[in-house]
Amino acid sequence: MPTYSYACTNCDNAFDAQQAFSDDALTVCPACNGKLRKMFNSVGVVFKGSGFYRTDSRGSSSSSDTSTSSGSSSSSSTSSAAS
Repeated sequence: MPTYSYACTNCDNAFDAQQAFSDDALTVCPACNGKLRKMFNSVGVVFKGSGFYRTDSRGSSSSSDTSTSSGSSSSSSTSSAAS
């Protein structure tokens, strides 16, 4: 269940509440019966796996450049061996 942060507009009481997505938002402060407002914070996002970082795309292109250059050097050594 997600955790939501609330703050009272009257007494500045701040607290967190775990609620289901289908639950209604809280509107009454439990400390002073004042009006509550929902607090919005930045969301922490974690990307896991390959392909999310700038360096991931560089690794694949540099390995293909390496295989191309090694392939051309082996073909040139083959042609010099045949001569």
